[in-house]
Amino acid sequence: MLVAPIEERAKERIMAATVWKGYITFGLISIPVRLFAAARPERVSFHLVHDVCQTRIKQQLYCPSCERVVERSELVKGYEVEKNRFVTVKDEELKRVAPPSRDTMEILEFVKIDQVDPLYYDTSYYALPEDPGRRAYHLLVETMGKSRFAAIAKVAMHQREYTVIIRPREHGLTLHTLYYQNEVRKLPGYGETADMKVKPQEIALAEQLVESLAAPFKPNQYSDEYQGRVLELIEAKSQGRTLREAKVKRAAPVVDLMQALQRSLRQAESAEKKPAARAPHAKRAAGGKQRSRKRAA
Repeated sequence: MLVAPIEERAKERIMAATVWKGYITFGLISIPVRLFAAARPERVSFHLVHDVCQTRIKQQLYCPSCERVVERSELVKGYEVEKNRFVTVKDEELKRVAPPSRDTMEILEFVKIDQVDPLYYDTSYYALPEDPGRRAYHLLVETMGKSRFAAIAKVAMHQREYTVIIRPREHGLTLHTLYYQNEVRKLPGYGETADMKVKPQEIALAEQLVESLAAPFKPNQYSDEYQGRVLELIEAKSQGRTLREAKVKRAAPVVDLMQALQRSLRQAESAEKKPAARAPHAKRAAGGKQRSRKRAA
């Protein structure tokens, strides 16, 4: 098999290196931990290739003032204070101005997890305890789990300070960096409902439709169909075959909302009556798994 499925390539990867090492503190309790990336996107990556000779190109660092290619060892960080005038800063200087959260993640307060809008969530990390801190670590996990509280703290890494939320998950602590308030964008017109009037009958039908499609969330049911199709395209081209174009379902704006709700509900009820029928999301997931098995065969 020339192209391995994304899931197989992900399993072959060794666990990422430590992202941050330091202490989680609350009160006088200190817990030595390491942070590891909890989730990263998996996507098909392409290289830039010269179409004439099919050779991967190399990108060079060029200085237009010196009119020559420069080595990475000649580079420094520079901040543009005026047009074409830079202040250069060394890594040692950045370390000297780093806040205490570079080494210590002090818990500032505890909040109810449902009070934090998921819009503020950015990147997720696993916090693993070092041996001396395992007992205190699990004390914090158990306490937060029973009280249903999450912790707000600050941590400096990657040359910036993040506000983070720490929550218990599967007998461990998961940490999410949060966007700051000024990083959350406003969109004109978003959330405006002054001119919208929805009938009670429409709400009742919509609730029935939601209930008919309701199911427990199972992440393993879903797969990236587009990425799978890209891998199939690469596999087919490598063997001199042509891949059939995917069918695209075109959706049109709803004219009669009540009629659309009634038809949707009938379709959902009809699907439930058929023993072999499966929910649309399950079909898509199954299709992705079948394609993965075919590619792995």
